[in-house]
Amino acid sequence: MVAQLAPKLRNGDLIFQTSRSAQSQAIQLATHSPYSHCGILFQRNGEWRVFEAVQPVSETSLAAWAARGQDGKVVVKRLRDAETVLTPAALKRLQAAGEQYRGKNYDLYFGWSDDRIYCSELLWKMYRQATGHEIGKLQTLREFDLGHPAVQAKLQERYGKHIPLDERVISPVRMLESEELVTVR
Repeated sequence: MVAQLAPKLRNGDLIFQTSRSAQSQAIQLATHSPYSHCGILFQRNGEWRVFEAVQPVSETSLAAWAARGQDGKVVVKRLRDAETVLTPAALKRLQAAGEQYRGKNYDLYFGWSDDRIYCSELLWKMYRQATGHEIGKLQTLREFDLGHPAVQAKLQERYGKHIPLDERVISPVRMLESEELVTVR
């Protein structure tokens, strides 16, 4: 899969998958999407790497990243106007924007602060800071489908009785479906 995909990739591409993490099912149900995790691609020393918010924010090889997802399936998206926006200087700014989060803890509570960070928040903030582009529509937690018992259980586990329904969030699917992006694969 990686060998076939690699020639099509460019630095700054976004990659999405169905995670096999403990919270993936709740994210899928709440967002009505199979995609529950995402990262950003950069080539280092001839190898494609995925920079992502996991515990902690770090990077991994594309092959290892894809293997962690369900059935190794991925979707790659690119900024619609990447040819003009993602200049060498902009790509350096994009990487620098990500580096400020390297080593930060994963945000299990999906808060909007920079103290901890989750996957789609990392990518959204990197692109906003480096290019001014806001990829995907920000929402509040209350806008998601929170009715399913699996979602309710995860909310209870994380927040108890004090669910921050007005917290700003960006979900992987809002980024995936953004008009700012085009599909690479």
